[in-house]
Amino acid sequence: MSGSSMGRIFTVTNFGESHGPAIGCVVDGVPAGLALEASDIQQELDRRRPGTSRFVTQRREADAVEILSGLYEGRTTGSPVALLIRNTDQKSRDYSAIADKFRPGHADYGYFTKYGLRDPRGGGRSSARLTAPTVAAGAIAKKWLAREFGTVVRACVTQVGPVRFPVEDWAQTGANPFFAATAREEPLRQAGELLDQLRRESDSIGARLRLEALNVPAGLGEPVYDRLDARLACALMGLNAVKAVSIGEGFGVCGMRGSENNDEMTSGGFLTNHAGGILGGISTGEPVVAELGIKPTPSIRRQQRTRDEAGSEVLISTTGRHDPCVGLRAAPVAEALAAAVLMDFALLARCAR
Repeated sequence: MSGSSMGRIFTVTNFGESHGPAIGCVVDGVPAGLALEASDIQQELDRRRPGTSRFVTQRREADAVEILSGLYEGRTTGSPVALLIRNTDQKSRDYSAIADKFRPGHADYGYFTKYGLRDPRGGGRSSARLTAPTVAAGAIAKKWLAREFGTVVRACVTQVGPVRFPVEDWAQTGANPFFAATAREEPLRQAGELLDQLRRESDSIGARLRLEALNVPAGLGEPVYDRLDARLACALMGLNAVKAVSIGEGFGVCGMRGSENNDEMTSGGFLTNHAGGILGGISTGEPVVAELGIKPTPSIRRQQRTRDEAGSEVLISTTGRHDPCVGLRAAPVAEALAAAVLMDFALLARCAR
């Protein structure tokens, strides 16, 4: 099974299954001399960790990271950094009743038709559990980018179903269970009531996220086939349940005039940032801005029609511990993916000089 690696210089190879003994990744291309310890990675993993509120899956995983290689006396050596996260709270029996049924909205059917077999326990490789190693790798990229350029990569949830959160105070993203950049009580209350209702109704809901990368150096990216926005969108589409990615104004440009959408320049820089920090596939030095649309969690208890591996029509209800809104834990993963892409391009730019 290919497709488990990303990056050309800063390369991340992800391994493991949702209900296997462990998950992890090998990160190659980390420059020597970066001060790094497990706590740098753990603080990012704790932001993504399950079981942190009643609104996310209650699977109890410590997500404790082990650094197996690539360090000497607290600094990277330039050799591959191997990261391991052990699974400790699998409940594979939750999937025994549906082992031969294709869950609607899941990757089950695609995996089965492609490989002729699949791991039904939590979805195996298609599980959002595999985003934990991504976050671990992204923690390294975020630290290196901050050291080299002062880059800050951040994401927040801006919408849960019909409830919208204003983006007005990024410090609040860690102070509420929705990763919302606001302290307004009304939308937070509405979102909580909505998710409690969805649990009672055995249903789920989608979400929207905003991603920003500040202090990105100008000149990252290549024209035509290796554009920064193309690689960024590709990485973000690799995040489980993401069905849409937009850069800058995104689909908003469809209703804009050129005189509105163009980012005019003065001796002091750009006056606006409708392009989302990328023009012609190359960073402009303005904040890189993207939005993500995330579908409702497909694992729901509500009974639905499907087929089994023999082709028979059957009914299915997915039990187990699942997020009513998988988008609530996606912000740290989106940050990690963006950081990995930006670091890869920054290293490529150095090689080109």
